[in-house]
Amino acid sequence: MAKLTADMKQAFNSVTLFPFATSTDSGIPNVVPVKYIFIEKDDELWIVNNFMSKTIKNMTQNPQAALYVYATDINLCCQIKGKISIQTSGDKYDRMKSKIHKILPTAPAKSLVVMNVTDIYQCAPGPNAGEKIC
Repeated sequence: MAKLTADMKQAFNSVTLFPFATSTDSGIPNVVPVKYIFIEKDDELWIVNNFMSKTIKNMTQNPQAALYVYATDINLCCQIKGKISIQTSGDKYDRMKSKIHKILPTAPAKSLVVMNVTDIYQCAPGPNAGEKIC
């Protein structure tokens, strides 16, 4: 499993929307903006599902996703790929719901999307674009 670096974690604090990509089991892509993502561990991200519909359906069919992080203030641009599990109950779901309700009390928090990070790629333009970071 790949792990987020300190710079990558810092980037999460400066980004307000994250493009989040999924696809159907037959490969039809879908990208949505996601605002609420929590770093639970260096290799585990928690994505709050407030209003996802096609995205949840895609992840049910094909439990993989990619997240794009571009933080201009620290000149970091990367793509994070991972395996997905969707939770609607249990300890992790309850902790996510508590976190999001402290930020936005009216958030539906329909489910918790847990992304176990598998790969991280360089996205900044230049000679290293597309290279696997870890």
